[in-house]
Amino acid sequence: MLSLSNIRRLCAAIDAFAATCIAASISKSRTKTDIAISTHASSQHPDNFPTIAACKAAALKNRGKQESEKIPPASSNRSQDSFTLSEPALVKIKAERDPEKLFQLFKSNAENRVVVENRFAFEDTISRLAGARRFDLIEKLLEHQKKLPQGRREGFIVRILTLYGRARMPDHALRTYEQMHVFGCPRTVKSFNATLKVLSENARFEEAQTLFGESVQKFGIDLDIISFNTIIKVLCSMGSLDSAYLVMENMKKEGIMPDVVTYTTLMSSFYKYSRYEVGNGLWNLMILRGCSPNLATFNVRIQFLVIRRRGWQAHALVHKMISAGIKPDELTYNLIIKGFCMMGELDMAKRVFWSMHERGCKPNEKIYQTMIHYLCKGLDFDMAFRLCKDSMGRNWFPNVDTIHSLLRGLRNISKDKNSTEIFKLTRKRKPPYSVEELKAFKDLGGDKAFK
Repeated sequence: MLSLSNIRRLCAAIDAFAATCIAASISKSRTKTDIAISTHASSQHPDNFPTIAACKAAALKNRGKQESEKIPPASSNRSQDSFTLSEPALVKIKAERDPEKLFQLFKSNAENRVVVENRFAFEDTISRLAGARRFDLIEKLLEHQKKLPQGRREGFIVRILTLYGRARMPDHALRTYEQMHVFGCPRTVKSFNATLKVLSENARFEEAQTLFGESVQKFGIDLDIISFNTIIKVLCSMGSLDSAYLVMENMKKEGIMPDVVTYTTLMSSFYKYSRYEVGNGLWNLMILRGCSPNLATFNVRIQFLVIRRRGWQAHALVHKMISAGIKPDELTYNLIIKGFCMMGELDMAKRVFWSMHERGCKPNEKIYQTMIHYLCKGLDFDMAFRLCKDSMGRNWFPNVDTIHSLLRGLRNISKDKNSTEIFKLTRKRKPPYSVEELKAFKDLGGDKAFK
């Protein structure tokens, strides 16, 4: 392959040759037309004619190709380094079970973005330290993270606040929020709401009220709908329902309209405290103000009707729910089934149970337990046996009293084979029943298998 210096010499020789040809052609007597034609022809080089520009481009291209073969692309190199450094760290963090070693391993990767920005690795580490009750290590780890460059991003601090909340360390979360300006992190309604939620979920209701009251004057926060809904939930958890209702009414002064979460939270609380007239009024007020109920709202209303033994009204509400384009979930069906069972309408409860499959909703453990309990109570031991067998096959076991009722009922109707089958399934439960519970099952009819 020609070197760059050889290519330059070649180009110079070609230029000299071209100049000689041009001089020779000029020395001949020609017309202007001939000269014009000759000039035009000389500008139209053949495709393979080695001009100076072509030679230079070829030389540069050749040099670039040689360098690219020696040095891999920067992005690929960074990617490889990132994988080499981070992937083993993530694997080690996931596998480590010793709290002290886990802490040291995570801390040594504190500035490794692939580790720190991995939500699962971060949350799993804190969860395992909390499970080991090493709150001292959690504090050291999170406090160290706050001092690093990522501590200047509000989104990262929100994660720190949330992790402190999950570790049941609300005091640390509150202190972190109050000190955000110290490590140069801006404070907005996002971090405010995260702190308020941590206090609410940890039942620190008085601190939550204080923080909410100081939001504007002390921290200059512009409250949003999430802020109001959180403090309403706090007040409801405290049993201060009237105060919660007043907060909803005062939201309008801040230019914020109550949403479906606001109404659902209040309705649920008023129904819970047996203040049905207010709960019903909130349902009507929500509809009147053009706020459409969601799945959670319908379930709250259905639960109220079931408790009041108004199962048929609850069933009618499900049809309205479906007409509105909202698909019932497992909780909805469990409430309706329980409502009919409580009213003694066992056949209707069975119809609802079988209709679930047609609507693409599979029964969960709680629905099986409800059905088996009330079927035994209604002396329908054959269907109770079939459902119990199916449920146990999924490792969903009814409570001990329900199994007692079923085994006793099967013994009374001389279904020894069925009671034996149920007893065999109880022995496969994980975690297993106690020795005393298994002995009681055996005495109620399961002993037939061992005679």
